[in-house]
Amino acid sequence: MSPSSGFLPYGRQCIEDDDIAAVVAALRQDAITTGPSVDAFERAVADAVGASHCVAISNGTAALHAAVHAAGVGPGDRVAVPAITFLATANCARYVGAEPVFVDVDAETGLMDPADLQRVLAEGPVRAVIPVHLTGRSVDLAAIGALAADAGAVLIEDAAHALGARYRGRPIGGAGGGAMATFSFHPVKHVTTAEGGAITTEDAGLAAAMRRFRSHGMTKDPAELRTPSPGPWYYEAHESGFNYRITDLQCALGVSQMAKLDRFLARRRALVRRYDALLTDLPFVRPNGRGPDGADGVDDSAWHLYAVRIDFDAAGRSRKDVMEALAARGIGTQVHYIPLPEQPVFVDRGAPPMSRFPGAAAYYAQTLSLPLYPLMQDDDPDRVVAALREVVGA
Repeated sequence: MSPSSGFLPYGRQCIEDDDIAAVVAALRQDAITTGPSVDAFERAVADAVGASHCVAISNGTAALHAAVHAAGVGPGDRVAVPAITFLATANCARYVGAEPVFVDVDAETGLMDPADLQRVLAEGPVRAVIPVHLTGRSVDLAAIGALAADAGAVLIEDAAHALGARYRGRPIGGAGGGAMATFSFHPVKHVTTAEGGAITTEDAGLAAAMRRFRSHGMTKDPAELRTPSPGPWYYEAHESGFNYRITDLQCALGVSQMAKLDRFLARRRALVRRYDALLTDLPFVRPNGRGPDGADGVDDSAWHLYAVRIDFDAAGRSRKDVMEALAARGIGTQVHYIPLPEQPVFVDRGAPPMSRFPGAAAYYAQTLSLPLYPLMQDDDPDRVVAALREVVGA
């Protein structure tokens, strides 16, 4: 194929005619929320990752909130999160009255550093550890999981970037991982429900708690009622929950999209291989590190993002200049993410200075996400790298 001539964003959804037909069909159902499409979507996600239970929810942030609540995290608790991640990973601790504590990341991968997690755990009790599978690459689950277990902390995987990724041959979000794993179905993710999220777990009790939590804390389960039910209208709320329900329209789209997950992943991996080949001789630019085991990892990562390291100082160009110059050439880019300890909301709560997080500082200083999504044409990476060569190359 010849390269496309339009603007290439860093990510975007892939919606096809059968996806649209699925949503239209859901509109004709009797139930367009809390109906059969929700159950079908939960089964599709659980089957894809090899999990016993899946709870679909309104968005990825709500998934994190439901998970920490179900884990019993509350006021006065500390929750370990990486210094490089989206705000939601840390905000979920604040939603339940807990305090996020930041863990440094590897400077090459942006993934939680087990050695620094050990330091954080030694500083005081931690109720939960939330590592992030950043850009679709798995963290070192064996090391982090062992540290969390030894500390008596609940391990909750933030897998918003990692649907379809594997760690040592095991799908992220399935049996053998943390107590729970959370996913996002935002439009730039691997499959989309427009907005949406899910939590997978092997624990039926956690799954039941999250189902109550997403619907105001209500239950009709006879085994959970304190008063025998007087009739079909009766329900009880034993705690305060939220309206975090997801609609059948969204889940119908999700079911259709989940059927394409393998195709979408294969396409992302093919584009990554092309990028890798093109970047071998580009000065000042190199792909990010691939993962905790030092392997190539192309087929193990879900490739939500294709992030590169650019030595802006050596290139003599600021990141702002590079992003603007690429945008002028029709190439969209983004930065994932600004370190959380620099955010005013956490600075005001006493976050340590960035000197405590040299890995995060180094990662943030050079990272840039390039376009990556299934609708890209075969030669679009050539176009992106040619533009990079013009802007920062020698």
